[in-house]
Amino acid sequence: MRTKLFLLSIISLALFTLFSYNVAKERFVQRDFDTTVKVQDHIPRKYDEIFSYFSLLGSVEITFVICLILSLAWLIRGKWAGFLGWLLIIPASIGEVFGKLVLFHPSPPVFFHRTLLSQSLPSFYVHTNFSYPSGHMTRTIFIITVLGCLFFFSRLNLFFKYGAIFALTGFGFMMGLTRIYLGEHWLSDVVGGTLLGVGFGLFAYMLIILGRKKIPETVDIAN
Repeated sequence: MRTKLFLLSIISLALFTLFSYNVAKERFVQRDFDTTVKVQDHIPRKYDEIFSYFSLLGSVEITFVICLILSLAWLIRGKWAGFLGWLLIIPASIGEVFGKLVLFHPSPPVFFHRTLLSQSLPSFYVHTNFSYPSGHMTRTIFIITVLGCLFFFSRLNLFFKYGAIFALTGFGFMMGLTRIYLGEHWLSDVVGGTLLGVGFGLFAYMLIILGRKKIPETVDIAN
């Protein structure tokens, strides 16, 4: 199972690299624009505030605090690999920032912007040249991937197990939708961030369960 997870992680990161190449070649420009127009046309403006506050859950401050708390929880149990696993959100975010610095991909123009929040968080003051990939999606999908794997291989009954996975998937979808609807990112930014987050998330899960002889069909989610 570890081999399969490692291969899936490599495949996801390889797909991210391939997709990034196509983004750099500007092959999704029209699709990005059309998707943003359609999303904003079909969702009433009354949701601007709700979506704006929801997007805060994917901010650097909140996602990093979540991963730090979880990494410390594993460290307290003496699980050093798990401690390092949750900290992989750092290199994932470094990869995201690197992409925004070097890959020519301008963010949506101002007339698409719908965010209603005051830009008071420290992360709002950090600007990069371009918008690919979405940091919100990279960090959110990273956490969702790790938690989803933990739930999937847990001893929870099927109702709670798949209910949790469904909720996590819905949360990830909504985060991607807010990125496009608020005019913060293009669809390609969201897809790229998702692939990057999945790749690092799968590798992080491998570290978290490191030390077990194998990954059984069900494991203790607390360990």
